[in-house]
Amino acid sequence: MEPEGKCDCESMCFHGRPLLGRMIHDLDNMLCRAMLADGRAAGFDELTVTNGWIVMYLAHNSDREIFQRDIEREFSITRSTVSAVIKLMEQKGYLARVSVMRDARLKKLVLTERGRKFAENMHSRALEKNNHMLENITDEEIRTFLRVIDKIKQNVKE
Repeated sequence: MEPEGKCDCESMCFHGRPLLGRMIHDLDNMLCRAMLADGRAAGFDELTVTNGWIVMYLAHNSDREIFQRDIEREFSITRSTVSAVIKLMEQKGYLARVSVMRDARLKKLVLTERGRKFAENMHSRALEKNNHMLENITDEEIRTFLRVIDKIKQNVKE
């Protein structure tokens, strides 16, 4: 980081300190646009990036029961948002809510055939995109980045 008062990113700094929220927001926008374009190219233009992450999460965890509260925790989104997202994804045919034997009030989230097809088609694309983002970044830089992200998350929670 540049010393106090010196910064080569004038629009992204305030009093010489990086505006992390703005930088993270800009990066998120860039990633979302790239992922949406990739989804459109694969023929899945009706899914949002969050929908895609949820489908991939369900596919990756198909060996266990996943409930709405798991999605809330995993993606740090509110109950009402998850409820709306799940309802829409169910309407579009990507997932289903299925009662569990031990408690009919509980509904696990299960991918439909359409959801599994999406996950299969996007898995290799996602790995390719991830590898591309990590080009020219050392393992140590990745570990440092992950430690910093965890610290930022903790600071935001406090």
